[in-house]
Amino acid sequence: MEDMQATTYEEQIINTVKRVMPAVVSIVVSKDYDAIVREKPYALMAPHGDHVDLPPPEDELPHTPDGKIRIGGGSGFIINPEGFILTNKHVVHDPTAEYMVVTPTEDRYPATVLARDPMNDVAILKIEAQDLPALPLGDSDTIQLGQFVLAVGTALGEFQNTVSSGIVSGLSRFITAMTDMEGHSERLRGLIQTDAAINPGNSGGPLVNLAGEVIGINSAIVFGAQNIGFAIPINKARCDLDDLKKYGHIRRPFLGIRYLLINHLIQKRFRLPVDRGAFILREGLPGQGVPGQNVPDRPAIMPGSAAERAGLREGDIIVSLNNVAIDEKNAIEDVLEKVAIGEKVPIKILREGKEETLMLTAEERSDGQ
Repeated sequence: MEDMQATTYEEQIINTVKRVMPAVVSIVVSKDYDAIVREKPYALMAPHGDHVDLPPPEDELPHTPDGKIRIGGGSGFIINPEGFILTNKHVVHDPTAEYMVVTPTEDRYPATVLARDPMNDVAILKIEAQDLPALPLGDSDTIQLGQFVLAVGTALGEFQNTVSSGIVSGLSRFITAMTDMEGHSERLRGLIQTDAAINPGNSGGPLVNLAGEVIGINSAIVFGAQNIGFAIPINKARCDLDDLKKYGHIRRPFLGIRYLLINHLIQKRFRLPVDRGAFILREGLPGQGVPGQNVPDRPAIMPGSAAERAGLREGDIIVSLNNVAIDEKNAIEDVLEKVAIGEKVPIKILREGKEETLMLTAEERSDGQ
């Protein structure tokens, strides 16, 4: 009886893989050599002892079939027969790069990035093709701990059609992850944790249940740890798709502030009166402006933003937004995800030791913000 059950379970996994695999694609990122050297020469440099080697000659670098320099890659999956594809934002973050989608049958299609979610690690691509195999989207709100899942993608950027299995190990996780090779990081929220192997190159591939439905987009791993991977819940991407269909772009509320989430260390460093909240602070960039000095280059309150119109100032501490307390588990972006564009929300601040409540109108993020 146990052998029969095991065989049935194994067959279920095999059948799920057969259904999912044709719709999982590789994404190749490329650029002209001259453009790389002109824009980001350090991307081709390598540490060598006490110095950094100059960019290697073009013929020593990996090339794509059309003669471009391959500078990265990831995975994605087709969500409808007309060629719409979901992946991670960090896979396609470079607006000047070229993107090529490679199917399991080795068909190659140039891809256009239709949208990048400014708050989640999600991007939507389009290729010009018809009658493609597509994956159905599940409901990530119904995921349960211990549920069996499969992660599919191009592991390490080389091993296409790689499948790993595991369970849902945790829900609603938040981490800070590196989003590109230049060291930029992003706070990712509400993640699905799984012990299914997610490797570099798997990013953007689907996390599916045994019904073959996508419940997450594989996104991040924790280096130095074993069996800890994270995926973006598919319902976040579903909202992006709805926005794209209705408005032609992804709409997200945007305050227009730069801030630090307060913890005990931040409280001590800046001598703040509270140990939680969001401390509005401009960003200083070393070495810009006057040589050898830290010149504040990015203002704490962006001109013309919703925050400026509401009367927020640098040095204010945001205690709560829309009656939700702000702390390390509930950041500004977490609250904004549940606020509609145009909605008026209360924002409680601490200013010079006194609490005040301001009213703020949630405004849409515009290009360049």
